[in-house]
Amino acid sequence: MSDYDAVDRALLAALSADPRATVVALADRLGLSRNTVQARMSRLESSGAFLSFERSIDPAPLGFPLEAFISVHVRQKRLREVVDDIARIPEVIQAHGLSGSIDLLVRVVCRDAHDLFRIDGEILAIDGVERTETSLAMGELIPYRLGPLLER
Repeated sequence: MSDYDAVDRALLAALSADPRATVVALADRLGLSRNTVQARMSRLESSGAFLSFERSIDPAPLGFPLEAFISVHVRQKRLREVVDDIARIPEVIQAHGLSGSIDLLVRVVCRDAHDLFRIDGEILAIDGVERTETSLAMGELIPYRLGPLLER
């Protein structure tokens, strides 16, 4: 956050509160010119400040109402290949490398329990995967957010 000034942070906070706000609406809200907001938005985008807009799409209406987290234990020498293979599974929507006893935490969406079983089997079949542990997500209790961080 240190690379961003007060105007950048205000713009990011306004976008966090209303991600669909137009440049004109943001300019009005922040008391800036449209050109200033447009230039700042372009600079923020090129600096990598914005994540993929896919993050805002709910997979449930697409036919994937269930979400699960799969902890994957990997033979370390195969980590890169395992990640590449996991990335080829369309139902995998996110994965993180972790320190500690779990190597990868993979977030998947699925149609039902049978679909989840199939996806878990695909991950287990990857050369280098030693074992998995699957947890069904019961609900998102704190959605992805940056507003409180930007206000701090």
